Amino acid sequence: MEAQFWIDKWQKMEIGFHLDEVNKVLLKYWPTLNTRPPQRVLVPLCGKSLDVLWLRQQGHSVVGIELSDIALTELATLMTTELGIELSCEQREQGKVYQGEGVNLIAGDFFDQPALGPIDWVYDRAALVALPENMRRDYARQLRHISGSAPQFLITLDYRQAQMSGPPFAISDEEVQQHYSSHYHIELLESRELIEQEPRFRERGLDSFVQRAYKLMPR
Repeated sequence: MEAQFWIDKWQKMEIGFHLDEVNKVLLKYWPTLNTRPPQRVLVPLCGKSLDVLWLRQQGHSVVGIELSDIALTELATLMTTELGIELSCEQREQGKVYQGEGVNLIAGDFFDQPALGPIDWVYDRAALVALPENMRRDYARQLRHISGSAPQFLITLDYRQAQMSGPPFAISDEEVQQHYSSHYHIELLESRELIEQEPRFRERGLDSFVQRAYKLMPR
């Protein structure tokens, strides 16, 4: 999958993956993760997710990485209009960067980013599931590199991949183990069948659509 795929999605506003509310799984489990603010939270492939605003509202410092400049510009605008955080913008080698109090938003290719300095937590709701199988191992490796193998709160989706082409792509529990078990203790927090709540995916041919939430702690 080429970077242009996602750039085109944002240019055409084909963003059915974007939620107009804070993710309910984040609201449910984040308070249980011992993530007392202020901590520095990395959100890879963040889009213009309201989850980033919510994490900042909780007192955390947020670092977002997003390929689409359109998405990140909208997120930066939301930070200012909703939270009153003034952001400066500058062009760097890895991409455009928006910075303000407790906010660091990087517009650029995730795989080109250097280590980001101390990261306390990674929140991955829409990154791993956005990538095809041939990119996911490299993604997990790069995420460890830029985050310093920080703890992760990971949300995945699983279904029979033959029934629907991604994204979102199907991630089995076995694949999570393959990518992360060598470096993290993996705790499955929740596994829920969502097909009755997701008619759009039933219309695309799915008979099951399972969401799982994981807590990953470094070994």
